[in-house]
Amino acid sequence: MRLDTLLKGHRILEQHGRGNPEIKGVTCDSRAVKKGYLFVAVRGSKQDGHRYVVDAVQRGAHALAVETVERISGGITIVRLPDTRVALSELAARFYGYPARGMNLIGITGTNGKTTTSYLLESILKEAGRRVGVIGSVSYRFAGKSVRALLTTPESTDLMRIISEMRDAGVTDIIAEVSSHALDQGRTRGLNWSRVIFTNFSRDHLEYHTTMEEYFRAKSLLFRSLGEGQNRDRVKAVINMDDPKGRVLEEITKVSVVSYGLRDNCLVSARDIECSAGRSRFRLASPSGEVPVTSALLGQINVYNIVAAAAAAFSLDIGLEIIVRGVKRLTHVPGRLQPVKNRRGLSLFVDYAHSPDALEKVLQTLRGLTKAKLITVFGCGGDRDRGKRPDMGRVAGGYSDYAIITSDNPRGEDPAEIANQVEVGMKESGLKRIGLDLSCGEKGYEIILDRRKAIHAAINMAGKEDIVLIAGKGHENYQIIGNRRRHFDDLEEAALATNTATRSAESA
Repeated sequence: MRLDTLLKGHRILEQHGRGNPEIKGVTCDSRAVKKGYLFVAVRGSKQDGHRYVVDAVQRGAHALAVETVERISGGITIVRLPDTRVALSELAARFYGYPARGMNLIGITGTNGKTTTSYLLESILKEAGRRVGVIGSVSYRFAGKSVRALLTTPESTDLMRIISEMRDAGVTDIIAEVSSHALDQGRTRGLNWSRVIFTNFSRDHLEYHTTMEEYFRAKSLLFRSLGEGQNRDRVKAVINMDDPKGRVLEEITKVSVVSYGLRDNCLVSARDIECSAGRSRFRLASPSGEVPVTSALLGQINVYNIVAAAAAAFSLDIGLEIIVRGVKRLTHVPGRLQPVKNRRGLSLFVDYAHSPDALEKVLQTLRGLTKAKLITVFGCGGDRDRGKRPDMGRVAGGYSDYAIITSDNPRGEDPAEIANQVEVGMKESGLKRIGLDLSCGEKGYEIILDRRKAIHAAINMAGKEDIVLIAGKGHENYQIIGNRRRHFDDLEEAALATNTATRSAESA
C-alpha cells in the first residue's frame, strides 16, 4: 500500500523527504521494523517511540509517522501527525483491510472473569457450529493454532494482523478480552463490536490509572462508543447488573442491554445454585425458559462467568440446550481455579487471582469446600499498585488457616519489601507468624520469598482433607526478577512438590 493511501483522511501537519513510498508493514515497535515498513513513533507511559526513529531507519523503515520532527539523514519520508497514538489503530486497520468487518466481534471487559468467560463462550459457540477465534490473556487461538499471549489485548498493529489472519482462516466469531490499558491507549479504536460483556469492577492497575475513577473511565470507553457508525439494532451490551457499576454502564451505552446476574430481575440469571468440591449446578433462567446447568468449574465466582457467557450466547440467538452442552464441555480454564493432578490425592488449586477482590472470591469458594485447613500461597507483583498489598494480606489472612507470603513477579522491587507490605495486612487480619510448625494448632503465616520453596513447604504440610491454593500467577509460566524472565510454572512446581513429598514418604 502506498503511503498516501494509508494516510488518506489523516490531518498531516508536515511532510518531509522523498515521495510516496510503498509500505509493506506498520509497527510502533522499532525492533519489529523490516524493510519497507512505516514506523509510528508513539509516546507511552514508560517509553517514547521518538527515541527509536534512528533505529527504525537503520532496520529499513521507508517512512516515519511522528509528532515531532528531527533531522534524519537519508531523505526518508517523515510525516508529522497531531496524535500518533490515535492514528495508529486507524493506520493498522486500513493496512490490513479493516479485517473485522463482516465478522461477529465480541469484547469482554471487567476486572475479573474475562478469561474464564471467554473460554466458556468459545465452547458454547463451537458447540453451535461457529468457527471461533480468541484473543485473550492466555493465548491467541483459532483454526487449531495457538500462540501464547504477550498482552491481554495486543497493540493495534498486532491486533489487526491477528484479526486479518483469523479472517483469512474463515473465522466467523472473534472473542477478545479488552483490558483497561488497551482502551485507554486506543488499541481497539475503530473496531465494530457486535457484543460487549461487562463482568465486574474492583481495584486493580492503579499503578497505571492512579485512581479508581480513572480506571473505570477507561473501562467505560468501550460502552460509550458502542454502536457508533453501525446499525445499533444489531449491537448489544451484556452487563452484570449485580455489580453497582453495571447500572452506570447501562446509562452510558446507546445500545440495548442484556442484563445478567444472580437476581431474578435480570434477563438471564441463575437460580437454585449448588456448589460442591467437584462441580457447580444451577438453573439457568432466561426469557426462553429455564434449563439445568452442570459445570466442572467451581463456586459462585464461576456461576457468574457461566451466566455472562450464556447471556451473550442467548443474545446471539443460540438455543439454551446448546448453551448447556457448551458449558458442560469445558472442564477447566488454564490457571483459573485449576486443579493440580497429583499422586497424593491432595486438593491443590492454581489461580491467577492477583487483586484483593479476585483473591477474596477464590478463597470464599475454597473456604466453603474445605473440610480441614485452607492453606494459601501468594504474593504481589513489583512495580504495580502498592496500595493493594496490605489488602491482599488482610484477605488471605481472613480466609486462610495458614498462609505463606512469597514472591510473585518482583520485577525491579525488593521482594522482601513487597512481602513486608503484604504482612501489614496479614497481621491486621489476626494471623500470627508461627513458622512452618502447625502442631501448635493455631492459625498463622510465614514468609518464604523463594516461590519454589514456598510451594513445596505448603504442599509438604498439607493433609488429605486440606486445600492448598497457589495464587497470583495462574497460567503464567515465568517469573520476572529484576530485568530477567526465568521459566517458572506454578502447576509444574505443585506437581513436582507432591512427587517429591511422595518419594520422601516412601523413603521414610
